[in-house]
Amino acid sequence: MHKDSEHRASVLQHVSQNVRRLRGDAGLSQAALAERSGVSRRMLVAIEAGEKNVSLTTLDLIAEALGVAFSTLIQAPERRDPSRIEELAWAGEHPGSRAVLLGSSPARREVELWEWTLAPGECYASEADAAGWSEQIYVAEGRLTLIIEESERQLGKGEFFVFPSDRRYAYRNDGEEPVRFVRNVVI
Repeated sequence: MHKDSEHRASVLQHVSQNVRRLRGDAGLSQAALAERSGVSRRMLVAIEAGEKNVSLTTLDLIAEALGVAFSTLIQAPERRDPSRIEELAWAGEHPGSRAVLLGSSPARREVELWEWTLAPGECYASEADAAGWSEQIYVAEGRLTLIIEESERQLGKGEFFVFPSDRRYAYRNDGEEPVRFVRNVVI
């Protein structure tokens, strides 16, 4: 996270509240969490006070020590839907450099990363995946029609959607330009 980011304060507050709550839920003192995570007690005190700009690596260490997902630490405490997080997790030195955690899905074994392009009029239909599988779709260019069972959802450039894929689904390009999207299959 970068000190000049407009979202810095809210994300630091989320991290602060979440670390304090999760540490308390686990019955750990700051010293115990410091020992378990390898993050200094001084750093933890500053993080819990919302005063410290923290690296993604440090958050990973804290999340692992608490037995939670990284996304649990940065998500707004009142939002409990991990499929739609939409939190700025890092901003660089140069304007426009940033990383936004869009959503998360639990995985049992692996995650597949796909880049798809559908020409105008193209459709890909799939049978239902195994129970517990999910997909994360992010549209980079064009407009994608996502069909899940009988319902349709339009996703434009920059939009994303996370859904359980244990039912029939399809991707369709109803536009006149190619649609490019990234697809994560969470197994």
